Amino acid sequence: MLSRRDILAGAVSAGALAYTPSCFAKASQPVTAVKFDIPPNACDCATHIFGDPGKFRLSPERVFTPDIALPEEMAALHRVLHMKRAVIVTSNAYGNDNSVTLHGIQARGIDARGVAVIDDQSSEEDFKRMSRGGICAVRINLRTVKDPAIGRKSFQAVVDRLKKNNWHVEIYATPPLIAGMKDLLQDSPVPVVLDHFGGLQAALGLDQPGFSDVVDLVRSGKAYVKISAAYRLSTQGPDYPDMAPFAKALIAANADCSLWGSDWPHPNGARLPGHPVTDVTPPFQIDDGRLLNQLAVWAPDPAIRKKILVDNPARIYRF
Repeated sequence: MLSRRDILAGAVSAGALAYTPSCFAKASQPVTAVKFDIPPNACDCATHIFGDPGKFRLSPERVFTPDIALPEEMAALHRVLHMKRAVIVTSNAYGNDNSVTLHGIQARGIDARGVAVIDDQSSEEDFKRMSRGGICAVRINLRTVKDPAIGRKSFQAVVDRLKKNNWHVEIYATPPLIAGMKDLLQDSPVPVVLDHFGGLQAALGLDQPGFSDVVDLVRSGKAYVKISAAYRLSTQGPDYPDMAPFAKALIAANADCSLWGSDWPHPNGARLPGHPVTDVTPPFQIDDGRLLNQLAVWAPDPAIRKKILVDNPARIYRF
């Protein structure tokens, strides 16, 4: 019997050389039930959509090929997690083409917002079109950058355009790089969101270089932080107890600037060893119900969780 991937692959014509389907499992769905009450209008602030490659072409310069993860699959995930709202972030696998994110927002309706990837070719008309489609931020991926001068240049290259369009900036970087940009982030003319715990590594402990700067930015209200994608930062799955001290420190620093996200469908942004970049790298299989249950450990107070899941996302993403 043909798999979903086989059927979609057969539909790809012009894009056939850009996508080689996998026989691996599709994006994960929750196995564990959520064990605490989720407040109305809760928001998952870190998700991605990976569309039919016949409709949404991947960048020829991408470093990996993601598996398909459709809006319908995300909707099924969020029904189980009791998440009404979602923030969809464009993957670097699409370059500066944000069409798949706009597609995901349209499918979700008024309960979705988007975060785009841009470059020098992104026009003001592109900004207007994306704003109409529900996008309100740009993500800068600096995860592998070590030189603060490069990070500062990337930040400065986009911030004026964001101010003009009333957008905010989301930065995926390591704590040392964030420390090297701290003055810029403190003085940013647009709101700043730090992805995935500020890119820390749990094994390096609370005293790791730059983490105190991440906490300072959050405490001062100069940056929001997503307590998301614990599985990327921890070696102690599936409950990630080594992430609890970091989550508690960030929430204690400023619960009004903390956000939660699943990072569904948990893309593995690496090429399969020995395979061409066109071969699909299967996503990580994460139990998002179990992942969400850790929020009740990190923030036992329901009032704090409401801030993290409802109030803060509504403010920064303008729901």
